[in-house]
Amino acid sequence: MPSPAIAALDATGLPYRVIRHAPVASLGEAAAARGVEIPDVVKTLVVRRGPGEHLFVLTPGGRVISWPKLRALLGVSRLSMPDAAAAREATGYERGTITPFGATTAWPVIADERLRGREITLGAGEHGVAVALDADAALTALAATVADVTDPEPTR
Repeated sequence: MPSPAIAALDATGLPYRVIRHAPVASLGEAAAARGVEIPDVVKTLVVRRGPGEHLFVLTPGGRVISWPKLRALLGVSRLSMPDAAAAREATGYERGTITPFGATTAWPVIADERLRGREITLGAGEHGVAVALDADAALTALAATVADVTDPEPTR
């Protein structure tokens, strides 16, 4: 029986390939394990918009949510990140495995514009499992709002 993420992907009819890999501890390790460049490792972040209201934000590897840009896009003054338990309750997935495909609630999806025109990899609902697929097709299937909502990840 496929995971909810794989079942949801199958239902879209989108072509994809499953990538299984050992646990990873960094973005660089994830890219190497998946055989892709860092920007093609997409992080799916759950953002709390209000009580019982969330959304997914898809960010390319090496970039982080720009809170001012995201708040301006949504026309709100306040957003927050739920803790791990609240994120699991909102999506049905553990942190590190979250994907909009097959989530328990189909929250709105906001995707950074830099994903367009790429083959991306997303978590597939389980640790060590990702899917590779065409970003444009995935964004269309998810009815994503595509905008500039990220900044480069700060260097340490």
